[in-house]
Amino acid sequence: MALASDISTPSLETRLATLEQMSLLRFITCGSVDDGKSTLIGRLLYDSKMIFDDQLAALEADSKKLGTRGGQIDFALLVDGLAAEREQGITIDVAYRYFTTDKRKFIVADTPGHEQYTRNMITGASTADAAVILIDARNGVLTQTRRHSYLVSLVGIRHVVLAINKMDLVGFSQEVFDRIVADYRAFAEKIGLVGFRAIPISALDGDNVSQPSTRTSWYDGPTLLSHLETLQVADRKETQDFRFWVQWVNRPNLDFRGFAGTVSSGRIKRGDMVRVSPSGRTSRVTRIVTQDGDLDEAVADQSVTLTVADEIDIGRGDLLSPPNAPPGLSDQFEVTLVWMSEQPMLPGRSYWLKIGTRTVSTTVTELKYQVNVNTLEHTAAKTLELNGIGICNIGVGQSIPFDAYTDNRETGGFILIDRVTNATVGAGMILFALRRSQNIHWQSVDIDRAARAVLKHQKPAILWFTGLSGAGKSTIANLVEKRLYVAGKHTYMLDGDNVRHGLNRDLGFTDADRVENIRRVGEVAKLMVDAGLIVMVSFISPFRSERQMARELVEPGEFIEIYVDASLALAESRDPKGLYKRARRGEIKNFTGIDSPYEPPEQAEIVIDTAHLSAEEAANAVIRKLIEFGIIAAA
Repeated sequence: MALASDISTPSLETRLATLEQMSLLRFITCGSVDDGKSTLIGRLLYDSKMIFDDQLAALEADSKKLGTRGGQIDFALLVDGLAAEREQGITIDVAYRYFTTDKRKFIVADTPGHEQYTRNMITGASTADAAVILIDARNGVLTQTRRHSYLVSLVGIRHVVLAINKMDLVGFSQEVFDRIVADYRAFAEKIGLVGFRAIPISALDGDNVSQPSTRTSWYDGPTLLSHLETLQVADRKETQDFRFWVQWVNRPNLDFRGFAGTVSSGRIKRGDMVRVSPSGRTSRVTRIVTQDGDLDEAVADQSVTLTVADEIDIGRGDLLSPPNAPPGLSDQFEVTLVWMSEQPMLPGRSYWLKIGTRTVSTTVTELKYQVNVNTLEHTAAKTLELNGIGICNIGVGQSIPFDAYTDNRETGGFILIDRVTNATVGAGMILFALRRSQNIHWQSVDIDRAARAVLKHQKPAILWFTGLSGAGKSTIANLVEKRLYVAGKHTYMLDGDNVRHGLNRDLGFTDADRVENIRRVGEVAKLMVDAGLIVMVSFISPFRSERQMARELVEPGEFIEIYVDASLALAESRDPKGLYKRARRGEIKNFTGIDSPYEPPEQAEIVIDTAHLSAEEAANAVIRKLIEFGIIAAA
């Protein structure tokens, strides 16, 4: 390989020093399936002499066995590393490749073209400075072209190259090229992608990739590589306000307390004042510590440990900034959300929101509208499906520091995480804080739950009965309340059917409505616990996520999950309301256990097996457990 001979000579140190001084451009390739993204990257690696001899030999062998060019070199195989990708001839995962020229260093991300892998494309785009959007000249602008272009605009990439590929298959027709450029420009202007560069190429043959093509005499612009080499990408991170997410408090001994993390943007000097968000406290930076020694200054993307002059409370997830340019602080936002899970986004469901190094609970309080990426039309929707893009209002469990995404990616971008599976389910960009969050404050009161509990001579708690319809939840809960009433306890019972006659009468039985059903009941139960009551909640509550959400509304020990365990066959054999028969006939849709799932508790405090216990025995078992847990005292 040419690279090996270039840097294995005595000039190695000089070469490495030169590489270190070169600017770095991160870019992605995206577009629809079979537009030639992997082939283009393979051609760039080949033309820049970044393939070692053994890799070239393996590529030639693989091309004969797996390639699509009749034994000639198939450059796509350099990038399509997964077996499934090679078998199908598509890109599934994001493949990152590094290469250099005499003018610049590059990191390129080859992102998937299939719609179901759009979530992978977001991963590659999140750190890119530029995007190369490929179009197959035979097909023109497709749905996925628009989708990827829209996502590119969302994540803030403003340097876009439209590489119209496979020009060899349309006879290098200028008419075809001009028509595609005109079609794309009409869409790009609507989403703010102005000033893109269009280049006719053949990635397979190398036309206009790194060398000008003799077959496009009508085109007098730059080659793709020369354009990327000269693309002026201002390092916005270094010119933005200083932002530093604290990742770890470093305390190796009593004499050192530092705050480790990566400078997200801007720069920090020894002696600078910093503000801690969300606390608002300030102090002066005394040291900038690295493994190789202290620095006088740190800039964006450097990993350092900062020490400050004052003993103030700073922890993981706090954000350091200049006192005169602090981030915003809010607990309610309007955001753009890209959904990345096969399970739909459900408003009201609790997720984890991770922004920087801070993780907080959050719910989507309102899906305002979904964006149709083909027409850019705003359409009404109750949920977001896989790859859906929507404008939403979200509320988080506590105020968090932030910047609008358009101002700073590092403090305005976030991901959503499923609380049960810990899988990443969404990626979002903060548009702005909602004004109403600034107008609503907690009102302090003198009589709290502890005082109310003392007055009632009891420990308040939520007894959450969950199980299939017909399992016996309401019957057992009613008996438990009767025993507590006889014992002089102050109680209330929230029954699923009864609540739907009033508070939740506007809700149906879709997954989204079930989530909202439990959210409302959980909030009501929380208020009743605050009033000092023992609350019986008898709801099917089929999803673990919502039961966990209800648990986290109150203090540890105040939520007792009671799983009324009855198999589907047993519950259906009882069928006290005839609901299973109607569901089997198709008269009731989204019925739990039939065409809607039930997720049994994994660690319920109390499990009642109604196949072997009568309702009276089950109620007695619950009372014994409540005594054991200290909720009530033994008679």
